[in-house]
Amino acid sequence: MNVSAQINDELPLNILSLHPAVSTEPSVMTDVYREDTNIIVWQRDLSNEIESAVNFFINNNAVKSTMLTVTPQNTLDELCKAFGIDDAVVALYQDISLLVDMFCCLFELKGAGLRLTVLERAMCPRFHVDRIPCRLVTTYKGIATEWLEHSVIDRTKLGAGNKGKQDEDSGLFQNIHDINRLNTGDVALLKGENWSEEEGQGLVHRSPNIVQGECRLLITLDFINE
Repeated sequence: MNVSAQINDELPLNILSLHPAVSTEPSVMTDVYREDTNIIVWQRDLSNEIESAVNFFINNNAVKSTMLTVTPQNTLDELCKAFGIDDAVVALYQDISLLVDMFCCLFELKGAGLRLTVLERAMCPRFHVDRIPCRLVTTYKGIATEWLEHSVIDRTKLGAGNKGKQDEDSGLFQNIHDINRLNTGDVALLKGENWSEEEGQGLVHRSPNIVQGECRLLITLDFINE
C-alpha cells in the first residue's frame, strides 16, 4: 500500500481535506454521499421563462416569506394555494417542484420543508454552520450564498469565538479571496454538522450583503420529521 494513502486512511476525516463537488450535470447531486465533500453544486443557467416567472413573482406577491411542508406529488398545488395561480409563474413553480422531487428522491424522503423568501437584506450575515443533516439552497434572483472551503477555516473563530469582530477581521479565514460564492441559479447541497458523527465538517457559509434597492429570491429545502 502507498504510505501516504495508508496515513490518510488512519487520519480522522476532520483532519483530511474536504473538497467541493461541482458540475454542470445534475447527477453531481449524488456526490452528497461522498465523505470528502461538504458542498455539492449543480451549476445551471436559468431559462428566460424561469427568469420572467421569478420577476413576476417578486413584483406581484406581498408575502415575503413562507414555509411549506411539501411532497413531490403536491408541491405545485401547495405553491398555487400559498401564492395564487397565474400562468406567468408556472415555470417557477414547476422548477421548484422538480427540486423537491430530486431532494426527496436523493434522500428517500416522503416530504421536505420548503422555505421561499424574498430578501432585501442579509438573512444570516455572519459565517456559521447549521446543525442539520443537509440543506438544498438555490437563489433564483440576486446575489447568492457565500461559503468557505474547509481547509482555510479556523473554526474556533465561529460564533462567540469571533470576540465581536467582523468575519473578515476575526481570523476565521486569512484572505478575502477565500470567500466563494454560488451563482444565481446554482443548486447546492450544504452539509450541516448533523450529517456526520464527526464534529467540524459542516459547511461554513453566510448570506451575502444585498445592495440597497435590490433583492434575492431564495429557496431552501430541509429534512422534516416524518
